[in-house]
Amino acid sequence: MSEKTAVMQGWSAAAPMGRREVLRTAGAAGLMLAGAGRALAADPAVAGWPSKPVTVVVPFPAGGGTDAFARPLAAQFSKSTGKTLVIDNRGGAGGTVGASIAAKQPHDGYYLFMGAVHHAIAPSMYPKLDYDIEKDFVPLALLANVPQVLVVNPKNVTAKNFKQFLEMVKAQPGKYNYASAGSGTSHHLAGELFKIQTNTFITHIPYRGAGPALQDLISGNVDMMFDGLGSSAAHIKGGRIKPLLVSGSKRNPALPDVPCAAELGLPEYTVSTWYGLWAPKGTSPEMAARITEEFNKLGQAEEVKAVWASNGAEFGTLSSQDFGKMVSNEVKRWAQVVKASGAKLE
Repeated sequence: MSEKTAVMQGWSAAAPMGRREVLRTAGAAGLMLAGAGRALAADPAVAGWPSKPVTVVVPFPAGGGTDAFARPLAAQFSKSTGKTLVIDNRGGAGGTVGASIAAKQPHDGYYLFMGAVHHAIAPSMYPKLDYDIEKDFVPLALLANVPQVLVVNPKNVTAKNFKQFLEMVKAQPGKYNYASAGSGTSHHLAGELFKIQTNTFITHIPYRGAGPALQDLISGNVDMMFDGLGSSAAHIKGGRIKPLLVSGSKRNPALPDVPCAAELGLPEYTVSTWYGLWAPKGTSPEMAARITEEFNKLGQAEEVKAVWASNGAEFGTLSSQDFGKMVSNEVKRWAQVVKASGAKLE
């Protein structure tokens, strides 16, 4: 496994264990699980969670990719627990305003934060953040992982395929522009990475969230967008925007007719938009485990599976610990992209 692959995937191969070591490890794990079970049972606040509505801060306006996954989970949460999951949209500054608000909420299990890959990019773009995504939050679960897709307004960009599109962009540097959910978001950095790898110049137009950016793309006020498939899928199916490329090395089941980047001569163009769940720092391990358990259960519901499939998404399978490691690796990876592209706040 290459160093690059290891950083992206966030794991390393472990040396094989002998039979006795396996038994000792299994025994220790059993004791830990038993201890966790007793702790959960011993704490009435944990055992009774949720006993009232739970608020999830979504750091982008309604209509964006985070919303596309948060709201189906909220509906399923209500069915599963009988309690309301309140979506509190707090957009601004590439998702950092909402993150700052969430970091300061009570750590009693009733205030959560649903962030995204943008929050692994922010430390490199916003040097004066008043929160630290790795230190001020407790990682709970990876909720969804979707590829980025290059979508265009078909009236502004008349190319029939990616090859024609690339020829048009290269022939007229600076004529075309792309929208993003804000400076420092994955939409922004996906565009900058694309420009580096294709040697093109496309003007960046930042918005206060993917929702407003998509609306201006649909209306023709901007030409294109590097968006997470979750927020673009419905508009693609409705014919309002046209997909030209899906990032990565394989086609996505939700868009089987759209070529992937590797097919089009861009094997290194791998950008995904992932969405995760955190709790404020100070949330007890027992409460964190209870919340994680509930959200993992939501992901098994057929209604949720159907929404994820329609958006070309995979539900997260990482443990909370591995999710935390993934976030740390993503922070390092995007710092390198920011440095190489020279991306700045606009």
